[in-house]
Amino acid sequence: MDVVRHSVVLVLGLSVSLVSCKPAPPPIDAAYSAEIQTWRAQREERLRAPDGWLSLAGLHWLEEGDNRLGSDPEVEIFLEAPGIGQQIGTIILNQGQATLTATTDTEVFLDGDIVDQARVLLSDADEGGPDLLQIGRLSAYLIQRGDRMAVRVKDPEAPSRVNFPGIEHFPINPAFKVEARLEAYPEPRDVIIPTAVGTEDHMLCPGVLHFTVDGHDLKLQPWINTPEDRDLFIVFTDGTSGRLTYGAGRFLSAELREDGTTTLDFNKSTTPPCGFTPFATCPLAPPENALPVDISAGEQLLGH
Repeated sequence: MDVVRHSVVLVLGLSVSLVSCKPAPPPIDAAYSAEIQTWRAQREERLRAPDGWLSLAGLHWLEEGDNRLGSDPEVEIFLEAPGIGQQIGTIILNQGQATLTATTDTEVFLDGDIVDQARVLLSDADEGGPDLLQIGRLSAYLIQRGDRMAVRVKDPEAPSRVNFPGIEHFPINPAFKVEARLEAYPEPRDVIIPTAVGTEDHMLCPGVLHFTVDGHDLKLQPWINTPEDRDLFIVFTDGTSGRLTYGAGRFLSAELREDGTTTLDFNKSTTPPCGFTPFATCPLAPPENALPVDISAGEQLLGH
């Protein structure tokens, strides 16, 4: 019995020793904590804005020819709000050009002016676009994704905005704020980016970011809009994806410095709009950006 008791004591002592040898997380600097808390508050304020992502109330893909607008459930672009007539107009799609005609049933405003004649609509892919339609409390505009166009509708009283419970986060952890080095390509490469709605977009990839998290050598492919762009946009998945965070990945932004380095602060990684609304068209993380570790920092997605 004494031998058994002595063995148990040795095992327990070894376990305590192993736990005590595990490196403690780095202390959180008060200024850094305040920075992250402020960033989180501003992020949620933008999300909750009357025209923020939570206000999305519809996404209607246009078909070639006539696409009717109104509160009639049979129309192609269904608008649900008080005071909107059953059929208030038509968007005619003709070889990539969308033209709006409105009836007198409900006043439709385009960039502040009432629509009283046929008007060509600019999408978010056009210079100077998109044109903003105002119909009662609803707003709407054209988006282009690949070779398809859709009408995106926003409603400040959308249930997703009115009933939003707030954003969940991992605890702030300075260990997930790391330095990265860009291994640049000779020229940025055009990459095809699949989206959550099945369309494809194009962006440029300037190279591969190399960095280390918890002793693991990792890499990510960032995207930019123009060859001179230094604002990096990253979509990644990790071991938390689909369990603690949005399954299709999270977003992270970083600024590339002149020396080819940048700071990746995963405490500022965000849930894509698609995690909050079915009416968004989010880019998906490429296979190359699947990190084989848990990035337990930034936004979670447990209650949505």
